[in-house]
Amino acid sequence: MKEKRRWLVLTVGLLLSPLFLWIALRKIRLDQVLVALGQANYWWLIPGVAVYFVSVWFRAWRWGFLLRGSKRVSANRLFPIVVIGYMGNDILPFRLGEVLRAYILWRKEGINIGTTLTTAVLERLFDGLTMVLFVLFGLLFVPLSAFLSRLVIIASVVFFGALALFLFLAVRPNLLRRLAQGSISRLVPAPFRPPLLGLVEGVVAGLESLRSGGDVLVLFGVTVWVWMLEMAKYWLVSFAFDLHLPYVGIMLMGGAVNLLTALPSLPGYIGIFELGIKVLESIGAPPAAAGSYVLVLHAILLVPVTLLGLVLMAVEGVRWAEVREAAQIQKGRGPSELPPNVRR
Repeated sequence: MKEKRRWLVLTVGLLLSPLFLWIALRKIRLDQVLVALGQANYWWLIPGVAVYFVSVWFRAWRWGFLLRGSKRVSANRLFPIVVIGYMGNDILPFRLGEVLRAYILWRKEGINIGTTLTTAVLERLFDGLTMVLFVLFGLLFVPLSAFLSRLVIIASVVFFGALALFLFLAVRPNLLRRLAQGSISRLVPAPFRPPLLGLVEGVVAGLESLRSGGDVLVLFGVTVWVWMLEMAKYWLVSFAFDLHLPYVGIMLMGGAVNLLTALPSLPGYIGIFELGIKVLESIGAPPAAAGSYVLVLHAILLVPVTLLGLVLMAVEGVRWAEVREAAQIQKGRGPSELPPNVRR
């Protein structure tokens, strides 16, 4: 059943990505896009990419903060694993990059995969809440289409509801254990229960940072800082196309498209990200310049981190055969079920 659901999500993504790409590009003339690309000042891409990798380092610091209840790992040690995970999300289906970095961290540091996957969910939760706030802030100054306005309302309910659920489970770890143990004992054959119970303990450990109000504020503050840096990249790249966009407009566009990445799509969020063109058009940007800008911005969000991820994957000694093993974890196999040659 889980396998069928995964392939259903992939199929929906295969349909949605081309549809959104068509919606974003259908009113833009190719010849005008080529002219805008030819006239762009690409020197602005250098500081943009540099700022982006600074934001990735702070993401690594945030991940270490979430993991510190299990083991303290420095941001410098986590940085290459984060980059490898982003590379995986950009080129592999099913957002396998999240599982890949959980697998690598387990191999390198011995941290429970359940803990790592839980922290990945928490990262996405805080990212989503920040994007909602960016869009809401942007809407104070710039109007948005009815569709995207409804999206923000739905996303706000989902993300704040998810945060409330996680906070509830974080302060009642024994309740989480009882619910999980009861479900596993009824539904899972005895030989397969130990690894799943181990993953449950990892989930409990991953939620530890939510048990302190101070820790939640730190996580939220760092997440806002991470995304302010990433929006600075968006803003710097806009100068290459002489768009003269206000920073608040960049926040609105970035928040909206990153909220949309929660939808099923092709790897790298192809088509989803390009809807940023429609947001920029709604705030007065010329279609050809907006289209050229978003296409280049998307490319430099994907290509540098993917290339660096491939290099770091080789440096870290991660083989492509291990990527297949990480995929098996995503299908429900725990670490203890992996073949002996890939166990720590």
